[in-house]
Amino acid sequence: MPAIDLARLKKQTARLADLFDQPGEFLREHREILDYYVNRSLRSQGVAPSSVLPTYRTPAVVLRQIETELGPLAEGRPIQALELADALWDEGWLETRLLAAFLLGRIPPQEERLLARLTAWTQAVRDPSVRAALLTTSLTRLRSETPDLFLVLVKEWMHPARQRLWSNGIQALVPLINTPDFDNLPPIFEIVEPIFKASPAALQFDLQELITALYKASPEETVFFLQQIVKKTKSPLPAVSLRRMSPELPKELQTSLREVLQSRK
Repeated sequence: MPAIDLARLKKQTARLADLFDQPGEFLREHREILDYYVNRSLRSQGVAPSSVLPTYRTPAVVLRQIETELGPLAEGRPIQALELADALWDEGWLETRLLAAFLLGRIPPQEERLLARLTAWTQAVRDPSVRAALLTTSLTRLRSETPDLFLVLVKEWMHPARQRLWSNGIQALVPLINTPDFDNLPPIFEIVEPIFKASPAALQFDLQELITALYKASPEETVFFLQQIVKKTKSPLPAVSLRRMSPELPKELQTSLREVLQSRK
């Protein structure tokens, strides 16, 4: 891999910006850039560790410069951004799918095809890093500018008939809950209540992360919510799940949970 000349890199990414509304030509130029900076010794290994996608193993500085160049264009030209994101996603490389996920996060939430694309891609994704990008970066503007619409989307993912999307819904909620100025927890409790009542073992780590975020945002509301779940649910699964998770939860919450769980006995 050649040393990274920032002046050259900026010229290369500026060329990408010129081709923003020409997906075919953009992909050709994009491949050339990724190939130029590829680490041949690592490229021969095929896929990245923990990834199921082929990768160029592009240095982070190159990826960041591409995003810096394209971000403002995606904000101002959402239709072209969505078309380019589709082409990048279909390309099927780790780098192209991460860039596609980035572009979705810069598209105004009013773009009517955005929600459909997010749902389709999160259902199909297998790579953990791309999944994480879709559930965080791709939802950036939707989460911050139209939280009500964001919650509508997550509620659809958390529908009882869509259990395979529950993990996506939980992971999408955590960044919203962690937002410093977010304090509207009742709609969140309403959305996640059925999942806590079911408490699937496969979602234990997701629920653990969700509980921690909720408790950090509002300890009293979170303890009351969990208390009501344990008290009103006939199934023993929520109590069993909370006992399993308890050692990994904040110490103060562990104390409160012991009292909640003892009250069930």
